[in-house]
Formats: sequence, C-alpha cells, structure tokens
Amino acid sequence: MQLAERWFEWTRIDDGITLLWEPHVDPLIRCNIWHLRGGDRDLVIDSGLGMASLVEAAQEVFERPVTAVATHSHYDHIGGFHEFEERVAHRLEAATLAAPGGFASLVTADLDRGLVASIQAAGYAMPDILVDALPCAGYDIAAYRVAPAPATRLVEEGDTIEVGHRRFEVLHLPGHSPGSIGLWEAATGVLFSGDAVYDGPLLDELPGSDIAAYVRTMQRLLELPVTVVHAGHDPSFGRARLRELARAYIDARG
Repeated sequence: MQLAERWFEWTRIDDGITLLWEPHVDPLIRCNIWHLRGGDRDLVIDSGLGMASLVEAAQEVFERPVTAVATHSHYDHIGGFHEFEERVAHRLEAATLAAPGGFASLVTADLDRGLVASIQAAGYAMPDILVDALPCAGYDIAAYRVAPAPATRLVEEGDTIEVGHRRFEVLHLPGHSPGSIGLWEAATGVLFSGDAVYDGPLLDELPGSDIAAYVRTMQRLLELPVTVVHAGHDPSFGRARLRELARAYIDARG
C-alpha cells in the first residue's frame, strides 16, 4: 500500500471555521473535523481516526490552545481525542471514551458480519481495507486501536460551550448513539450535528443505536431554525435540506 504524502487536508470555510479531513480514508469512516477560531482558545469538533497526529499535522490551524468536543464515541470521531488536554463529551459516551472497545477496525473482515451487513444495506460499499494509504512506513493496519481519552468535562442537554465570542448550546440528539450531541449557535443559526444528521445514508442499526430515539431527534431537528448544518460526514447543507432529510427518516422509520 502506498504512503500518503500528507494525511490531513483542510480548507477554510470562513474566517472562523476550518474543515479538516483524512483523504485516504474510505467515506464510510472519513469524519469531518471542524476547527472553530475563538478568543484565547479554539474549539475542535471531532478528531478523526487517530492514525496520524492531528495536532502535529495541522500546526498552522491549531494556533492556540484547543478544547476538543466529541459529538459521540464512534471510532472514526475520537481517534485523535487523546491529543487534547480539554475533552468534552456527553456523559452517555464517557465509558467508551475512557475504555474504547466494540467495533473499531480498518479491516472489514474484522468487523461483526451483522454490522457489515446492516451498513451495506444502508447503501455503503465497504472495501476490504477502509484506507487506501499508510500514514507512515511500517504502519500496521491490523493493529489499529483507539487510545483511551477520558472526558475532562461531561455535558448534558442545555449546557453551553464558549470560546471567545462564540457560544454554543449542547443539544442531546440520540439515536445514532446514546450520547450523540450537536452544538447549536443560536446567534448565527449554525448547527454542528455530528452523526445525528448528515447528507448521506444514516446508520441506525449500530451497537447502541435506537430508532425510536432517532425519530424523536429528527422531529426536533425539523423545527430548528438553522441556516447551515456542518455535519460529521459529507458536505454541509441548509435548512431546506435538513427538513428533507428529517422528513425522509421519519417517513421511513416513524
């Protein structure tokens, strides 16, 4: 397998938001990593697989101390979480962050067959290996593990996270996972949704998923006056598309 020239890519969305991603990772587990410029601290929402150091690779983006938020504890979102001193997550994801386990592999054959079948049924093609390059010479794909990263702050519905002039309300959006959260900035109408909603096939049959809770989450999102959703995967979208996605899910699962 080829060596990657660089493991992370990034683009500035505006003066305050940068999107980072891992281009050599299969879209199924290619997490959107969001960096938000604050005052004396910045905010990072999710952290990718952890195959290479996010902090070292993106030093020009991470110019100040960073508070990291995990929207949930699936491995494609928490691999780099241990690199940050301040780590925020919902209490229902805390145990997995402290002792990662369950499904976490870069090799499709090593995943539970029922899990793979449900992901494929949702519409994802899964290659044998979920990356197409190595981050460094000698990297052992079969030995991939997520490093423990206990949360230093646990949050609940209605809590706030502030960095400089930016103030986000924590929305508890269960369904994809028990402690999935979104960060809602009422002043701008910006929602960072994690995997509660994204513009692709939604996964609701993973360990810990709850379809009834997911329906309630979608009903809530229908009413949220967003201007833009920056999701955990796939491109960002506006309120009209959010309502389409939410209604489609409710119609299918409600």
